[in-house]
Amino acid sequence: MKKASMTRSVWFLALIAVLLVTSPVWAEDRTVKEGDVIEIHYTGKLKDDTVFDKSEGRDPLKFTVGTEQIISGMNKAVMGMKVGESKTVTMVPDEAYGPYNDKLVFQIEKSKLPPQVQSGSQLMDGQGNIVTVKDIQGEMATLDANHMLAGKTLIFDIKLVSIQ
Repeated sequence: MKKASMTRSVWFLALIAVLLVTSPVWAEDRTVKEGDVIEIHYTGKLKDDTVFDKSEGRDPLKFTVGTEQIISGMNKAVMGMKVGESKTVTMVPDEAYGPYNDKLVFQIEKSKLPPQVQSGSQLMDGQGNIVTVKDIQGEMATLDANHMLAGKTLIFDIKLVSIQ
């Protein structure tokens, strides 16, 4: 009889442990910390409310918090959030895509570009970076290797979907 009682006690404790770990109450209290893999939905806007990107209609954005998979401002913004929580954050250029760098604007001969290229076209350089053709005048083209959001303050509406 003692063995059966002990088996029931072990089983009961195991059941309590499972319920605690899977309980919605426990999950609600969990907050994002560095190293967590999370999913968010977001809308990214400029200060004039122009939307430059959003996850609506797509899978949530998944990343590991604290890594370079995402801009530093987003890593900072999600820390301490709970699943289902939403917030709006403003990120200065240093927290996003960095300041605009005039040294990344340069000229090359137009003949070195594909024939259909025109002002506003985007090209990929030999290292996988996107370069924008700012202007073409005569035989010279001005290219800009800055990220299109460099130097801009960004506003993100974020909703934490999951912590894995």
